[in-house]
Amino acid sequence: MRHVEKRVIGALAAAASAKGVACRLLGCVMILALVACEAVRPPVTTASNGALLCDSGCSARAGAHDATLAQARARVTEALHTPDRERAARAWLRCAATAYRVAATNGDQADEAASLDTQCTGKVLDYVLSAEAPRWTAKTLDLAGDALVVELRELSPGLSGPPTFVRADEVPISTLLFGQRFATNGFGVSMVAGTPRCKGAPRCQLFPQEGVTRTAVAWIEWRAGEVYPHLVFANPMAHPTERIGARDYILSVDTTAPYAALASITQLKQLAIRGLIGGQDIGLRKGVYLLEDYDPHKIPIVMLHGLAASPLIWARLTNRIQGTPTLRSRYQVWHVIYPTDAPVLLSRLRVKEFLDRAWAELDPSGHDPSRERMVLVGHSMGGMIARLLAADSGDTVWQAALAVPVTQLHGNADDLAILDHIMRFTPYPGVDTAFFLATPHHGSPVTADFVGRLALWLVKPHSSELDALKRLIKANPDGFRPELLANYREHGLSSISTLSMEQPVSRAASTLMPVSGVRYYTIAGSLPGEAVPGDGIVPLESTFLPGAVSTVTVKSGHRVYRNDDALNLIVKVLGESPDCVEVPKTLLASCGKPPQTDSIH
Repeated sequence: MRHVEKRVIGALAAAASAKGVACRLLGCVMILALVACEAVRPPVTTASNGALLCDSGCSARAGAHDATLAQARARVTEALHTPDRERAARAWLRCAATAYRVAATNGDQADEAASLDTQCTGKVLDYVLSAEAPRWTAKTLDLAGDALVVELRELSPGLSGPPTFVRADEVPISTLLFGQRFATNGFGVSMVAGTPRCKGAPRCQLFPQEGVTRTAVAWIEWRAGEVYPHLVFANPMAHPTERIGARDYILSVDTTAPYAALASITQLKQLAIRGLIGGQDIGLRKGVYLLEDYDPHKIPIVMLHGLAASPLIWARLTNRIQGTPTLRSRYQVWHVIYPTDAPVLLSRLRVKEFLDRAWAELDPSGHDPSRERMVLVGHSMGGMIARLLAADSGDTVWQAALAVPVTQLHGNADDLAILDHIMRFTPYPGVDTAFFLATPHHGSPVTADFVGRLALWLVKPHSSELDALKRLIKANPDGFRPELLANYREHGLSSISTLSMEQPVSRAASTLMPVSGVRYYTIAGSLPGEAVPGDGIVPLESTFLPGAVSTVTVKSGHRVYRNDDALNLIVKVLGESPDCVEVPKTLLASCGKPPQTDSIH
């Protein structure tokens, strides 16, 4: 980990100890970052400091400057040969400010000057960010005697309060987790802005508990008429270009670093594994989470992880979508966290309720275009949930579980309503496309081997919904099918037991297909040498679904979400999708039709 991260995280951990808080989550880190003291110089109040930026013969007053690129280059030489850090920082500041003035003249040296401004700004940032995790607000800094005005320009509205900033290139990227870094080197220095998530409003629950991180970009500008130069922090997602003089420059942006900053400290992976065997922490975090600000015109891609997993499995796919401009302009990624110990049908109900709550907050009127073309992506058990979210149960599941209608069952109204909602459902409104990755639609033999039997013994979920089902089973021994009761008494009710096709409700649910109008794609893993063709966990036969737009196998184990061929297929389909609602005309040329024939490779 680089020195900047060590400094920030170390200071935050110390602050956490003082507060008696165990800093196990990034949320703690981000919150404490904003309460750390500001180690910056006091505001400058004397106008004479502005003149320090001028070489002989120039004035700080508007329109009376004589900036040249040679002056900016001279400042670089001065900075490189000055051992004193403060004097070097002042030289870098004068370099950036002078270079900006040259770029604004639109002469032959404008592009070179803009590039020099970016380089010198980076050196200034190295100096000012060496302070202990300052909270950044609009202020005036004293940079070794020169004045520098800090300007926060239209940063992401998802940030709550004054942000902290870290250079994006100081955030390490795990190639195993993310695959690659997506960054554009343009004008300005790529940054990551972070705050704790907001409090007090329902929408705050849609942001990760670790905190909110957003991409930002910084540069130094010194416009005509300004006494002091400005250190600008801006949002390259809202305004991807910056006009200097009569030229538009593409801003630097790193779309991987904000997500990587969250992922580097979160303990979601450990919480998910513990949650499978009774840990409660993951249940406290269940729900839908947005990694970017909600856009009513962008299509949500809802990603559903599998057994004992978390949204971290989607880091590569999320990174690809957010790092590809044409996809980023059309889609927004929604991650779902849910406890994976419960039966699949109960998990479907829970995810449905998570989505309902998200929409109620984001679009209470129900009219946003983003509702109309939802995409579901599910891995393993998450793929089963995705398929059931796109299906109509009719009476299929009910009749597999119960011998009588709900009106003949004994029990309180709330318990009966839970049973009805689990057993009867309709397609989730707006679902248009689904991808099923390594999904055991027809069960997995692993549930019958030693590992599966051990999991059945270990996984004993507890919830109010399951308590309701148990009360109804006890009160209505003749109302439930004997085969279901026998399976329940032997294996209980859990995610593991419902992955077996011996379970009659699971067997019935496996016959439910996405309704007409929903395009779906199956992607399966296959490893050479397996006794049963498949990924070592899920047989190929279990992944196949009739009516899929395409069925593709890739050389992979069960972690198909890391396979480049699988991700390339998803990205290709998304890029070719005809569902280009509210997309700028310049992007419509990339929209086409998905392949219409099934194929197995």
